[in-house]
Amino acid sequence: MMESGRQRGYSRWRFLLPAACGAALALGAAAELCAQATMSAAGIAAKVDGHYNALHSLEVHFVQTYTGMGMNRKESGVLLLKKPGRMRWTYTDPDGKLFVLDGKDGYFYSPGESEAQKVDEKKLDDLRSPLRFLLGHTELEKELTGLTATPDGNGAWVLEGVPKGLEQRVSALKITAAADGTIRSMTIEETDGVTNRFEFSGEAGNVPASNAAFVFTPPAGVHVVEGEPPV
Repeated sequence: MMESGRQRGYSRWRFLLPAACGAALALGAAAELCAQATMSAAGIAAKVDGHYNALHSLEVHFVQTYTGMGMNRKESGVLLLKKPGRMRWTYTDPDGKLFVLDGKDGYFYSPGESEAQKVDEKKLDDLRSPLRFLLGHTELEKELTGLTATPDGNGAWVLEGVPKGLEQRVSALKITAAADGTIRSMTIEETDGVTNRFEFSGEAGNVPASNAAFVFTPPAGVHVVEGEPPV
């Protein structure tokens, strides 16, 4: 029986696709290739939203790299989040540095200083606290204009866009996320050339987090003063 052109085309693809999948499987990348062929920027953003909006608390290790304005700084520690609106950045390098947001005010303290800075939360458009996007129920697709997604070659995706309302300050926000929505890194590129990058590892969701963990208690001899968010 003679095949029609459509049938011949179908037969050709029916044999080519298994062959392509077999080749990908031999490279250990079949699942990744299939995911990369179907997931969109909106789909990846929704995965991130779904992952973090379902959590009540979060603990994760971070490494922060800040470059620009004559500075090149690398710091690390542990971030603890609790919804709504609480976060605690406990630095181990430099040891003793701390940023606490209690849901109303933010407190910044660096070891050796005689003063800690207190800043009203309303003044904190603090891009150096990038998980502010994840403290409530957010939709990244609506938060970021010009959203795109690019595979990073390691099974993750790089979401890129500009935070709405910060176009004059931020040229790009890049979020590297695994296929399950877990954030691996976040990079903020500012219009003045400053780049602030956070790398995350060892994430643990819904960890015990009492409200007391987000109360700032100044070290002995340290005074709390009204201030501005430090660089």
